[in-house]
Amino acid sequence: MSITNFRTTGAGAASGSRAASKVTFQTLQEKKQGHRPISALTAYDYATARLVDEADVDLILVGDSLAMVVMGYETTLPVTVDEMLHHTRAVRRAVKRAVVVADMPFGSYQNSVAEGVANAVRFVKEAGAEAVKIEGGAVRCELVERLTNAGIPVVGHLGLTPQAVHRMGGYKVQGRTQAAAEELARDARMLEAAGASVIVLEGMPMEVAAEITAQLRIPTIGIGAGPNCDGQILVFHDLVNLSFSPPAKFVRRYGDAAALFRSAIESYRRDVEERAFPSEAESYGLAVQANAASRQH
Repeated sequence: MSITNFRTTGAGAASGSRAASKVTFQTLQEKKQGHRPISALTAYDYATARLVDEADVDLILVGDSLAMVVMGYETTLPVTVDEMLHHTRAVRRAVKRAVVVADMPFGSYQNSVAEGVANAVRFVKEAGAEAVKIEGGAVRCELVERLTNAGIPVVGHLGLTPQAVHRMGGYKVQGRTQAAAEELARDARMLEAAGASVIVLEGMPMEVAAEITAQLRIPTIGIGAGPNCDGQILVFHDLVNLSFSPPAKFVRRYGDAAALFRSAIESYRRDVEERAFPSEAESYGLAVQANAASRQH
């Protein structure tokens, strides 16, 4: 099925959605060079990934944030490689245009570079990811280089790195001192030199993110890092009010899916209790009754 057909046929296709060519990391690089912002969102299943892709978002991240917004954990740490593979496969089936990036979960690359490479290969080979995302700076450069040499694009992640929540003492803004800001910039340059294709900058002063973005040849994608990154990303569930928690300062809610779903569910329950659903029109009858009626005539 062509991209055009995917966008103009089938249940759920967006009305009037424009056809667009496949996004690659070269596309993202060209956007940075042309000063055209990159759009990115998380997605964790077929339905949401299809909606995000049909909206022509450039990059879809199957984030380990699913541990919190889909599985109900308090942090991202408990989610496993197999669980991430499961969700990445579901997203991959839906996406025709966007770049699909899979988060490497905690414990999948921290033990050794060899283990990190082996797990990254699984995300590409078994789940169809086009790249993997890993957290950390200089300490990850060897892994980034090995993955790049193996033909696996890498998205780095600096600043507020959720997998290091215990070391940071919570979800706190990073890089607020001159020394910390310089370390972040140094880490970003090292990740680029090691072969990273994109770097996510999270939870840092906008001035620091702007400086890093200016220093790098590769694109930066911000989340809580101000308006001067090459692109922006948010968690899908935060975007539509499905996270069931107070939003972070950097979150802008563009819809209220929780209210929509709650209203629909309550209406359904009420119709069932009042025997208003299903109606006769929503029910099946016996074919023999119709046949008997036809014979009488």
